[in-house]
Amino acid sequence: MILLQINTTANWGSTGKIAEQIGERILDRGGKSYLAYGYYVNPSRSVLLRLGSKLSLKWHRRIARWFDRHGLLSRCATRKLIKQIKQIKPDIIHLHNIHGDFINYPILFEYLQSVDTPVVWTLHDCWTFTGRCAHYIKSGCDKWKSGCYDCKYKKSYPKTYIDRSAQNYALKRKYFTSLGDRLVIVPVSEWLAEEAHQSFFANSRIHRIYNGIDIATFVPCRESGIRSQLGIDPKQRIVLGVASAWSADKGIFDFYKLREQLDQSYTIVLVGLNEKTIAELPEGIVGIPRTNSVAELAELYSEANVFVNPTYADTFPTTNLEAMACGTPVITYRTGGSPEPITPYTGIVVERAGDVKGLRDAIVDICDKGKAHYAEECRKRVVENFDKRTCFDKYIELYDEILTNKNR
Repeated sequence: MILLQINTTANWGSTGKIAEQIGERILDRGGKSYLAYGYYVNPSRSVLLRLGSKLSLKWHRRIARWFDRHGLLSRCATRKLIKQIKQIKPDIIHLHNIHGDFINYPILFEYLQSVDTPVVWTLHDCWTFTGRCAHYIKSGCDKWKSGCYDCKYKKSYPKTYIDRSAQNYALKRKYFTSLGDRLVIVPVSEWLAEEAHQSFFANSRIHRIYNGIDIATFVPCRESGIRSQLGIDPKQRIVLGVASAWSADKGIFDFYKLREQLDQSYTIVLVGLNEKTIAELPEGIVGIPRTNSVAELAELYSEANVFVNPTYADTFPTTNLEAMACGTPVITYRTGGSPEPITPYTGIVVERAGDVKGLRDAIVDICDKGKAHYAEECRKRVVENFDKRTCFDKYIELYDEILTNKNR
């Protein structure tokens, strides 16, 4: 089998790593794997195809910001990719995030309409079926169900200075529904699948596949020097938060409020902060820059008493799974797909986003019971349901089914 995937990044960040691991499953079966990407890359086992240059990406980003033309530039880069696709002749084309100012989706979909190659599209957020935004939970907007217009959230990702949400919505509906039965939509959570069913994908095949993680890497660490490295007393209770990029939507300000409500026996540790934010942190919060070391992350998860994910808009954060795989219970808001892996035996779901007192009460409850009360069930839950080999093999099963039906 020859697989071509397209994503913003290559083996970098959550979506890039997911694409990498799917490619690895193909390679392990003796197939060929290609990954086309825009920017941010780590070494990969797949053959990498870079779209555009730093200059073209910068130009796309600038024009898209000014004129709300996200995904409508990068014409030369996209035509070059299509030439490469014709040479590769993939059996399956698998799309991930095609937003990010690196590809022209009308040109791409016009090509996809002209061939009979099956297309699988993993939805990691909501951009695919909205007029412009990637997440709308916090704003409570539901215009995407019938047709976006008069967008009042131009400062949300992807930011813009003018509003073309109505035109963008019409273009997306036109192109993204043009492949008929050759397109399979794959949301990464039940919540996102339900949203997709209410969108213009309602008549498409929608097949949910959860993200998985490496359970051999994210394991409980028995011995760790993390506390001494961070200068945290052994008696302190560690409340951990992890994000690739912190923002209000990721809940960073909820951690600030949380610090005011927790007593001094708790230390909050936040991973993924820039130097400026670290320098401005209030007392009682320890900041750590972003790390690509999974071993270091596993140590941090293992050392924490509880992992808190106060996200306001997320589809299915793998950080929750990573913490649980290391035996650490998770607390999150009931928003998007974030609570889906959590049971009463592996953590607590706070019903209302922004309820910092609810977070505080949940933290105290879990820490008073003790991490040992949850550790075994946390690990078991991930091993049985979210092992990356099992999760990503479901893509292989989907590919096989699609190709079998195609060849009948």
